[in-house]
Amino acid sequence: MCNHPIFWSFRRCPYAMRARLAVLGAGLKVELREIVLRDKPQAFLNTSPSATVPALRLGDKVLDESLDIMVWALKQRDPQRLLDMPDEGWQLIARNDGPFKAALDHTKYAVRYPDLDPRAERAKAAAVLDDLNARLQGKPALFGARDTIADLAVLPFLRQFAHIDRAWFAAQPWPGLHAYLNRFMASDAFARIMPKYAPWRPGAAPLWFGG
Repeated sequence: MCNHPIFWSFRRCPYAMRARLAVLGAGLKVELREIVLRDKPQAFLNTSPSATVPALRLGDKVLDESLDIMVWALKQRDPQRLLDMPDEGWQLIARNDGPFKAALDHTKYAVRYPDLDPRAERAKAAAVLDDLNARLQGKPALFGARDTIADLAVLPFLRQFAHIDRAWFAAQPWPGLHAYLNRFMASDAFARIMPKYAPWRPGAAPLWFGG
């Protein structure tokens, strides 16, 4: 049994991205194992009950939800005080993970949902983003001058939504939201979680992340 955390990830998955952000913010060191979703290794399937990324093995314990991984990491170390936020932050995360993510998927993968109107679904997502833009007026983060776990949890999904139709997103009257996303994508943290790695294979040398 390995005595260090093993972090299964997929580079572009927003759930995996936010978990990597938290591990990085905590300054923890994990063994990163990048996978290809269409060719999941058996060692990963043996780890993740849901067969989804991210998954974190801690000895004989597995964390299989991205938010659980984020909270675990930041409870180990939280030098940026990311867990220090109003209770409303957890409500924003729940809205992001529920109604917003559903509308995002219905927009991005409209062909999978022929009974739904993608324009109506995009409007549902836009209503959430209208609120976030209003919250960001005059400040760089959701709750003021610094990021919290809510920002880390929401930003990868905002990025995913913006990439569905970049021209449409850029044309929306969301100056606070545009600045918020641009700051994130220009950040050192974003650069550090997004390098491309070869997919993990049995016997491969460990690839360390964070620390």
